Amino acid sequence: MEKYSVLMSLYKKEKPEFMKQSIESMLNQTVMPDEIVIVKDGPLTDELDGVLKEYKDRYSELFNIVVSERNIGLGLALNLGLKHCKNELVARMDTDDISLPNRCEKQLNAFKKDKQLVIVGTMIDEFFNEPKKIISSRIVPTTHDDIYEFAKRRSPFNHPTVMYKKSKVLECGGYSDLRRNQDVDLFGRMLFKGFKAANINESLLLFRSNNDLSKRRRSWENTKSYIETIRNLWKLGYSGFGDYVTVAVGQTAMFLCPIYVQNWLYKKLLRKS
Repeated sequence: MEKYSVLMSLYKKEKPEFMKQSIESMLNQTVMPDEIVIVKDGPLTDELDGVLKEYKDRYSELFNIVVSERNIGLGLALNLGLKHCKNELVARMDTDDISLPNRCEKQLNAFKKDKQLVIVGTMIDEFFNEPKKIISSRIVPTTHDDIYEFAKRRSPFNHPTVMYKKSKVLECGGYSDLRRNQDVDLFGRMLFKGFKAANINESLLLFRSNNDLSKRRRSWENTKSYIETIRNLWKLGYSGFGDYVTVAVGQTAMFLCPIYVQNWLYKKLLRKS
């Protein structure tokens, strides 16, 4: 089985107990990672630094802690970490989610079966407090053609689930310096360049959702960022003008909705209960 790296970015507002769950889920993969690269995106709390030290002491050869002295945001932090990944295959992971034990093995098998694949993601199950109490799932297209069309308006991947080829990400310039929707921008550019993608039709990651996530979705910053991201894909020649207008109108309408209406729309239209 081909070796792979795990890439994570850690911010001071993360909770140590969630981070431990996330790391443990990667240590318990049926195919162990060859390295785990964690980027410290700016100064952390003493508790988070303590967790990093604990794992570095226990697995000195496995963990590579990369330091950014200031907070540079997720996209640039991932670019920094990507440069330190020694393997071609890199598995993304967020520091508050939980990967199922066979996630990476199934992704590695997908790359083994189809050498043309560059990005492989999976479905996700979402939970609030208890990982065993699933509240919804985010289902995304599985085939390359469907992913290509879907990405003209919406994110075709669950970002924390993706495994991709490092060289191809770097060939496309990596993540852009955006505060939001860095993945939509990057993967849109990669798809437009002709790189092949797939999603495994299984939920292989437990995604931690909460009320703060709803608030971020409803923020004008997030709304504006998403519209601008699709606008950039339209200017690139990937999304059509109709795609851009549809997203602009839809996102603005969602922003103007009361939050309870927005949450209902997300559950009914964008999620599977």
